[in-house]
Amino acid sequence: MAAGLAGMAEDMASDSAHPVLEELDREECLRLIAPGGIGRVAFDDGEGPTVVPVNYTVDDGSVVFRTSLEGRLTRSLLTAVPGGQVRAAFEVDRIEERTQEGWSVLLRGGAHPMEDEEKAHAVQVDPWPGGERDAWFSLTAQEVSGRRVRRR
Repeated sequence: MAAGLAGMAEDMASDSAHPVLEELDREECLRLIAPGGIGRVAFDDGEGPTVVPVNYTVDDGSVVFRTSLEGRLTRSLLTAVPGGQVRAAFEVDRIEERTQEGWSVLLRGGAHPMEDEEKAHAVQVDPWPGGERDAWFSLTAQEVSGRRVRRR
């Protein structure tokens, strides 16, 4: 039995020694992030690149998130042009440290503040932080990419 366990351990060690990195297509990326949860919005806040975690939902291929009206994210994503968008990125990942497997999805596109009519028809997102989160944004995914690491 000891020889059997030793052989199994060797097989597992050799399997985990061969990570495989695979590119994910748009459909698989959107499927992975569809349940919502926590992701990160990347944007330029005027002082350089910034990344902020947010709660999000996915609504028809766009990411919907809410934040405070006074926050840095809101100030940076508001545009003086009605109907305009600010270029931003959104990233979600799930990593299993024990097995060193996981995936990462990146969406890039235009973010815009949502109008009342859009909010009324959007999938609801409930932010975790306390306080008012009355600034709603939608990031339309123009580019979607992702990668997954598996052990073989």
